[in-house]
Amino acid sequence: MWAALAEGQRERLEVVGVTPLAAPAPVEPDAPAEPSTAPVSAFERGVAAWRSNKSVKVPRAHVEALPDGTEVKLGVFLSNSKSRRAKLTADKIQALADLGLEWAA
Repeated sequence: MWAALAEGQRERLEVVGVTPLAAPAPVEPDAPAEPSTAPVSAFERGVAAWRSNKSVKVPRAHVEALPDGTEVKLGVFLSNSKSRRAKLTADKIQALADLGLEWAA
């Protein structure tokens, strides 16, 4: 920004005590950031919740807590997935079938 000013403008600013800022030192990260393994989409969160669930039957009101603290309404996810299975992509249907859901096979 300072370089964009005309010479006369810089001189007038320096007279009143305004000087250019020193360039900030580059910030180096302490450690390389590890990629997140947390599920991203609602479908992925639902699949992760189903994997961590231990029971075969899940009531619609059941809420499953993931290891990262995220809560997933697993019962709603399963109910909605089943009722909307005609609109799910083939890979999502396959993912559900791989988890043992009979209606997805």
